[in-house]
Amino acid sequence: MSDRQLDDSSYHQFRVFLEKQCGIVLGENKQYLVKSRLAPLMTKFDVATLGDLVTRTLSPVERQLRAAVIDAMTTNETLWFRDEYPFELLKKRLLPEFKNQRTPLKIWSAASSSGQEPYSIAMAVQEFKQSNPGAFSGGVQIIGTDISNTMLEHCKYGHYDSLALSRGLSPERKRMFFEDGDKGMSKVKDSIKKMVSFRQLNLLNSYSLMGKFDIVFCRNVLIYFAPEIKKQIIAQFEGVLNPKKYLFLGASESLTGLNQNFDMVRCNPGIIYQKKN
Repeated sequence: MSDRQLDDSSYHQFRVFLEKQCGIVLGENKQYLVKSRLAPLMTKFDVATLGDLVTRTLSPVERQLRAAVIDAMTTNETLWFRDEYPFELLKKRLLPEFKNQRTPLKIWSAASSSGQEPYSIAMAVQEFKQSNPGAFSGGVQIIGTDISNTMLEHCKYGHYDSLALSRGLSPERKRMFFEDGDKGMSKVKDSIKKMVSFRQLNLLNSYSLMGKFDIVFCRNVLIYFAPEIKKQIIAQFEGVLNPKKYLFLGASESLTGLNQNFDMVRCNPGIIYQKKN
């Protein structure tokens, strides 16, 4: 067996570990994914085989390795203004409802990855404000959370290379919201960065310290979780949403069979879920 292959027993143990730690459910035949994500860690942690890496990961005393493994398995590529329509719905349907609110409008991006979603939300809010002077006198607070501290540091830094900027960002928005950064990269302008804060959160843990929100984005995240974990996460979102406020899910995700305390609001295109009370 290659030093970068996993036997069935090691793969099964790793699947159990990953689901317990962060809720992600790997399929029966996703060894290739584990290999591609974890192989770079073998050199970093001086481990001879992928099987040995998994064995060490299962040990509670290997905290640094465990953190690196979870980082590697939960980091996903993302896009600016992904799918476009949620941000158009935000600007055209939801922000008008909140524009005269005297308290801060609070928006949560519940899996911020490398920062594109929360910064896209901030840009959409800024575009709305430019067309509606005086809106949001109480301010706007956008919070991005992720399980990966590595990703969160990237988010806070707010610098992106040309490849990252080419994924979903129009030339107009690049000119409006970015400026030259270090080493040929572009950085998010301070006017956008100051709208967004970041913190570490495992969605399996309590949300009690997050406060209350008017809008929650949790897009393309639930697809990775088992049904019971999905129910738990949605129930916790319900708990942090103010009455009659809104939840965005990914285009292929729904609340069917998970929670009955939201109304489905059909838009054209897209769907928003509104908390009932």
